[in-house]
Amino acid sequence: MKRADVAPIESCSTRVVDAERVAAVSTRMPAETDLADTADVFGLLADPGRLRLLLALLEGELCVCDLAVVSGLSESATSHALRLLRAHRVVSVRRAGRMAYYRLDDAHVRMLLDLAVAHTEHTQAIHPERQE
Repeated sequence: MKRADVAPIESCSTRVVDAERVAAVSTRMPAETDLADTADVFGLLADPGRLRLLLALLEGELCVCDLAVVSGLSESATSHALRLLRAHRVVSVRRAGRMAYYRLDDAHVRMLLDLAVAHTEHTQAIHPERQE
């Protein structure tokens, strides 16, 4: 239902309200390529299967077989996800014979995961309908 007394956002009468703040924010805005790379990282974290793999790796190095069990993915899907994460330098691999052991390779991703988990544990705002 549309209210007549609420102006749509595209009808701002003033182009810039706080020019000083807009200028300050604009100078701190990352380059387009950096924004795209950052969006890629969040895209990697947006898949529940990959997220389960990464969360499992917070505890340390695990082989593909164990990661498949922990994540609930098939070994094939696990390997595919790990290849993608490795291509983006989020995880690294150590080979021991025929076994491949993965670990988180980026402290920044570890911090993102820790913060995301803490955020979901401390807020009901994301999905209040899921209250227990």
